[in-house]
Amino acid sequence: MSNNAFAQIEDIVLQDDMRGMTALKPHMPGGYMESCADLLLDHPGTIFIVTGFYIISAEATETDGPPGAVAIGNALAKLGNDVKYVTDELSSEVVRSIAEHEVIEFPITNHFESANFANELVQEHSPSALVAIERAGLIGDGTYRNMRGIELTPFNAKIDHLFDQHPYSVGIGDGGNEIGMGNLQNVIPTIEHEFLPKNPCVTTTTELIVASCSNWGGYGLVSAMSLKRGENLLPSVEHSMQMVREIVAVGAVEGMSGEHKEWVDGRDLEADSACIRDLQALLEEQGIG
Repeated sequence: MSNNAFAQIEDIVLQDDMRGMTALKPHMPGGYMESCADLLLDHPGTIFIVTGFYIISAEATETDGPPGAVAIGNALAKLGNDVKYVTDELSSEVVRSIAEHEVIEFPITNHFESANFANELVQEHSPSALVAIERAGLIGDGTYRNMRGIELTPFNAKIDHLFDQHPYSVGIGDGGNEIGMGNLQNVIPTIEHEFLPKNPCVTTTTELIVASCSNWGGYGLVSAMSLKRGENLLPSVEHSMQMVREIVAVGAVEGMSGEHKEWVDGRDLEADSACIRDLQALLEEQGIG
């Protein structure tokens, strides 16, 4: 498979960028999308997928994150992996509404107890790899904050401790404050953009995907795994739309407005489907139906 196909995936998930993610791409390692796919494919077994971003103003979880997490999880399960989702009590109902595999609730507590719980999970399940998609990560001052800089520490489990204890992980983000964006913590503050934080996440992952929308980054990762395996592992456009409908039905909100509507990051379902339509077309061009 040509490197160009993986590069096309990187570009597709960065289309219609509203948050400055394209400015970060020159600082990413070459071939990062393929590297992320390789990491997961080279470490089969039990894979933890972490997601769930709480919107304080709406007192609800946002629509970006869980659909992408489930797309990754379904693809990995189809390849024979044991998938487990990790989130906290404030996002668990949303994740469970579309997840076909176990959902583990990580307690919202202090760092000491969080580190112990993370260690217990690792000891009990021996995960072969971790994935974080649209999950708020620790910033340098020891807090968790949204894209507007508002603190959400009391509403966010410190799942970062899982990533501190594991050598194989992928982070997916679209704003600079998510787990994995610590890989670019020295770059992000140097770029002038209204949505890029001056105090980004410091939690690192082995590999990182930047995207205009984190769900799109998740779909891009699934597309890259599809190219590597010669099998289309992507959800259909209709399935991706249905996941959004289902999580909104149990309380999820559109993240940028906090409104209870079937939108993702400022886009209605039709606009949101542009990415997955392009990824499906790319797979077809590569002979993967």
